[in-house]
Amino acid sequence: QVQLVESGGGSVQTGGSLTLSCVISGYTYDSVCMGWFRQAPGKEREGVAAAYLGGGPLYYSDAVKGRFTISKDYVKHSVYLQMNSLKPEDTATYYCAAVLDTMGCSGGNWRESKVDTWGKGSQVIISS
Repeated sequence: QVQLVESGGGSVQTGGSLTLSCVISGYTYDSVCMGWFRQAPGKEREGVAAAYLGGGPLYYSDAVKGRFTISKDYVKHSVYLQMNSLKPEDTATYYCAAVLDTMGCSGGNWRESKVDTWGKGSQVIISS
């Protein structure tokens, strides 16, 4: 059974930084796109960032470009999200997600309907 285990998150003030981590188990191939979606209270879930374990272009939403950095470790089957210059509007529950048996992480591929496995979510709270 494929599972995603997340860690990280927390609460910081505006301008601060946080890191999220996510490891996949039960899937040993590199043909997986992993990353995060987030959902703020009263809003729809949105894609944030994604990386293909097999290498290639990264995906970032316009809202986080230049502030968030996603990285991957193929050996550890993990992805990491470094979040800098955080804003109150980044407050949300961040869900690690994986699209299995795929060719990459293009924006069209990083959608809820494509996700095969979800993590339980990590709370990120940014105070002003």
